[in-house]
Amino acid sequence: MQVKIDTSVTSVTTSSTQLVRGLGLLDATMIVIGSMIGSGIFITSAESARLVGAPGWLLAAWALAGVLTITGATACAELAAMMPQAGGQYVFLREAYGPAVGFLFGWAFLIVVQTGTIAAVAVAFANFAGVLTDAISPTSFIIAPVVFGRYALSLSTQQLVAILMILLLTATNTRGLKTGKMVQNIFTVAKTAALLGLIIIGLGLGWNAGSAAYTSSWWNPSANGWTPQAVQPGLMEAAGGLTLMMLLGRAMVGPLFAQSAWNNVTFTAGEVREPGRNLPLALLIGCSTVVSLYLLANLAYVVTLPLAGIQNAPQNRVATQVMQTVLGTPGTLLMASAIMVSTFGCNNGLVLAGARVYYAMAQDGLFFKRVGSLNRHHVPAIALVVQGVWASLLVLPRTVTIDPQTGGQTFGNVYTQLLEYIISADLVFYALMVGAVIILRRKAPLTPRPYRTFGYPVVPAIYLLLALLLVVDLGYLAPTTSGLGYLLVLTGIPVYLLWRRQVV
Repeated sequence: MQVKIDTSVTSVTTSSTQLVRGLGLLDATMIVIGSMIGSGIFITSAESARLVGAPGWLLAAWALAGVLTITGATACAELAAMMPQAGGQYVFLREAYGPAVGFLFGWAFLIVVQTGTIAAVAVAFANFAGVLTDAISPTSFIIAPVVFGRYALSLSTQQLVAILMILLLTATNTRGLKTGKMVQNIFTVAKTAALLGLIIIGLGLGWNAGSAAYTSSWWNPSANGWTPQAVQPGLMEAAGGLTLMMLLGRAMVGPLFAQSAWNNVTFTAGEVREPGRNLPLALLIGCSTVVSLYLLANLAYVVTLPLAGIQNAPQNRVATQVMQTVLGTPGTLLMASAIMVSTFGCNNGLVLAGARVYYAMAQDGLFFKRVGSLNRHHVPAIALVVQGVWASLLVLPRTVTIDPQTGGQTFGNVYTQLLEYIISADLVFYALMVGAVIILRRKAPLTPRPYRTFGYPVVPAIYLLLALLLVVDLGYLAPTTSGLGYLLVLTGIPVYLLWRRQVV
């Protein structure tokens, strides 16, 4: 049976208001770029370098993550142009696999993926604000930690700044699409310029011919003192080449999260003008730009810092270490300010786009009815508030680690664990979205497609193959975190059944 999907580009209506198509190509591209560039590019290379032990393999991890991003965006562009509706990826999964899969995506998105990312980026903002003033600190407590076994609740000045950032951006975006996109465009331009500045300073002034990472062995980590046992003891019995390839897969986790959120523009598809043209262009231009900048930034790291300097950068702040090396203390302060601009703009894009998913779910009767309403500024204000409140609450829990030697307590952030748990599950949802291109070609062949995936079916197949290999790899190397991620998603099944009973 052939199905024709309703792809009407008319605004979604409620009783008195409607979404307004107020985003042009530039605005949509700014959402793509702005949602991708956050804090990840400035810190995740440290862990990746530790896992692979050589500059060539570090760049390879970023390049392979870039291949996944570009091929995924190319496939997603067809779906976005075909179904330009609020909710984006949620709508694609619902149409291809049924409402249950769409709901599970939205559930994971709400409880940790989007809200946890918003919380993490907000804390990153506050963390780098702490470079500028000692008053903002994770150990300067307004409310001291209340410990519950391995977890605690607290409110530090760092946490307070993070929460205030989330609430400010939430309030700003309830004022209308025009306000939200203005903030997005300004900060995206500013942080892209800052990233370009880092690249130019690193590649132009940072060359350290005596001890920079590029003078190390590029493809033989053992020559650099690397051993697989040091980074993954469980791989001792694996063959050398296979061990390295498996760790390369794990090293892609950081780069993939640094390049994630490119799908956020699809959540705002109901507000993009000429979506059949502008959504594919925004995805392809935005993703290509960010992947290129990220590769250049890592090249700047490699020519400026020793390999050990990348691997052991204080608090993983590789970019800050580059600026410190080239410009001294002023460089550190400049980089901290640039990362604050970057994280602020990134979170604005995440806040703006994420609420449209819960709005679309509520429109389908799979979330609270009021979440599916719009305010007088034609934006889903209730959805924004729900997202903002939950993301703020995710800032408060802390993990507790006890030093066996001293008995001292160290407090971490629980959302960091949740993001680690959801890595594999999130990648599965991305793969299901790419697979939806193939399924809907068969299921709904008559539906108009203003844009068709370049290189179909090879391009989607490349993404699905790489994603499958990475999911299997992470399942082997980190079975606990992967398994808990799937369990978090599956907790949505009883919730879905409850909502379905209410709808029926």
